[in-house]
Amino acid sequence: QVQLVESGGGLVQAGGSLRLSCAASGSIFSIQRMAWHRQAPGKQRELVAAVTSSGSTNYGDSVKGRFTISRDSAKNTIYLQMNDLKPEDTAAYYCNVESFLRSYWGQGTQVTVSS
Repeated sequence: QVQLVESGGGLVQAGGSLRLSCAASGSIFSIQRMAWHRQAPGKQRELVAAVTSSGSTNYGDSVKGRFTISRDSAKNTIYLQMNDLKPEDTAAYYCNVESFLRSYWGQGTQVTVSS
């Protein structure tokens, strides 16, 4: 059974920083990509950042230059360093792992940025 355990969310003031972690455990065959998505109330889920098995990264336009995704392949863990947070970054953040066979989602961790 595959589990994605997210941590690091919370309440922070605008301009502050948070670091999210997502650890994947269980039998995941051939991970292709690990990513963070977010969903704010009343809005569609959107890609925040992703890292492929080769180490390539891509970011949503709204977070470029502020967020950094990194990966510890040995631990099947990804991190999202979020700096200069803005109230519009408030959302539930979800970890996503895409393997050769299927896609997995975490339960989400809430990030709230106060103005």
